[in-house]
Amino acid sequence: MDDHIADALSRPALLRLDDGITCLRFETMKVVSALAAVRHLLDRGTIAPGDTLVDSSSGIYAHALALACHRYGLRCHIVASTTVDRTLRTQLEILGATVEPMPPTPSLKLDQNRRVARVQEILRANPRHHWMRQYHDDIHYLGYRPIADLVHRELGTGDLTIVGGVGTGASTGGLASYLRESDPDVRLVGVQPFDSVTFGSEHVHDPDIIIAGIGSSIPFANVVHEFYDTMHWVGFHAALAGGVALLRGHAVFAGLSAGAAYLAARWERRVDPSRQVVFLAADTGHRYVEAAYSRHREVPGPEHLAPRQIASPADMAPPWSRMDWDRAPAPAAASAVDGVRAAS
Repeated sequence: MDDHIADALSRPALLRLDDGITCLRFETMKVVSALAAVRHLLDRGTIAPGDTLVDSSSGIYAHALALACHRYGLRCHIVASTTVDRTLRTQLEILGATVEPMPPTPSLKLDQNRRVARVQEILRANPRHHWMRQYHDDIHYLGYRPIADLVHRELGTGDLTIVGGVGTGASTGGLASYLRESDPDVRLVGVQPFDSVTFGSEHVHDPDIIIAGIGSSIPFANVVHEFYDTMHWVGFHAALAGGVALLRGHAVFAGLSAGAAYLAARWERRVDPSRQVVFLAADTGHRYVEAAYSRHREVPGPEHLAPRQIASPADMAPPWSRMDWDRAPAPAAASAVDGVRAAS
């Protein structure tokens, strides 16, 4: 029996879908990393019950950190993206978190930069607050060891490919690094939106982008580019097609990042049918209903979509591009902050 809902939410469902494709489905994935990170900080004496933890978030991490703070008797301050809706904000406030929303902006890039700047202002005014640094601190890898153990136990690691949105790199990078302790040949396929600096797509604009959380306008130290074998850049309409197909075909209602990952997973399985593919569904699709899923009749089936195979990020184009990354280092614009390795 669990002592707190956060403990239950940290366990994903492992669902076998199409032949050779498995979904690692979370209700809210970053509970895994937030719980483990907060426990680690408490055990190390870096923070103590009653302290205030602060971070910026576009949604999932805000909920995860608020749950972890509720679980361990800590205060929580969230600088919230414009993508945080009223439903989530109300939950955060009832959980005891202080929510500071950013003013509306048509640019997610501007929104992200302003959030980070605001966090730094808060820390200067409140030096005893602890910044969780979800974008930069490798303690966020720790929570994915039990998830890697689950995948290893159920599927093994032979001929295994992991597919998922990159975001901070903690989920996909953590899973791959822990699984590679048993088999260095586990492949890692990252999924990014266009307009993201992390893997060099900042020069390609997607006017409908609302895939919050898996891309970035600033360098993330948590992303270890050398972990990734293949990259997919997926636009809004292609991600929506994947999400609709996932719900229609398998009754899994997940966010747009999961739709993009499902699309990429199907393609990777097609490229090499000998491999078993596991993709991450990081959250449910509820916050995307009005802006995305209500348009489900507009999108084609995934069988009508194929990625543009490219040799360089300079060649990418919407709605979907794929490249063999081959565990290469970060592009120049994403290497302003040194990468980190998974914590031990």
